[in-house]
Amino acid sequence: MELFYKKSGQGQPLIVLHGLMGMLDNWATPAKVLSNHFEVYLVDQRNHGHSEHSDDISYQDMSDDLYEFIEAHQLEGTHVLGHSMGGKTAMKFAQNYPSMLNKLVIADIAPRAYEVHHHEILTGLKAIDLAKIQKRSEADKVLQHYIPEIGVRQFLLKNLYWPEKGRLAWRFNLNVISENIEQIGEAINDQQYVGETLFVRGERSNYIQDSDKEIIDIYFPNAIIETIANSGHWLHAEQPDQFLSCILDFLE
Repeated sequence: MELFYKKSGQGQPLIVLHGLMGMLDNWATPAKVLSNHFEVYLVDQRNHGHSEHSDDISYQDMSDDLYEFIEAHQLEGTHVLGHSMGGKTAMKFAQNYPSMLNKLVIADIAPRAYEVHHHEILTGLKAIDLAKIQKRSEADKVLQHYIPEIGVRQFLLKNLYWPEKGRLAWRFNLNVISENIEQIGEAINDQQYVGETLFVRGERSNYIQDSDKEIIDIYFPNAIIETIANSGHWLHAEQPDQFLSCILDFLE
């Protein structure tokens, strides 16, 4: 699948992959710093942002999309940075196509399986009748009954857009994500990736726990784990300076 992307900067290529129900625009601010050091490619994964929608949303499909993207753009010595779902795509890609990578950065996700914990979010999104609402504020009123955190609601509502006057739609493929949400939590355990890898976790996040070091060591034996103080799951937004400093130290 041909993926939508934005390119900035010069130098060694660095591909950035967003998380579930995100889009490349979520990384626009960090990209301004990263593009001073690398040729940065912000990519919308399938069923997200401006990329095509598909009934298939497995990590194999998304890692194959990344393979095709690198081949199409004739990139060499590529670094890949993936956050959350994007991190699992990046891990799958590294395990399947190790020779196409230089260094790998995984932001706040481990290779283990995760229990599905998006039920309230998906229920809230489905409760929004796009045929009736005209503004994001109206959608937010509906979501408040399901999602108390305003930051999470704002993150999701960025995906609303107007394909035509008077009609709202989602950038992400809500039906396919909802029907296949179990796949998003699957473990990434095809084989070892022995390349240099950085796992970055948020101090206040529970996505990478101390006990995850064992499985990280098994599948990514040359990995290091760094913790960003006073940060939750959205490292790049909550503590951007610490996060970017950590990544640049590793990549350079």
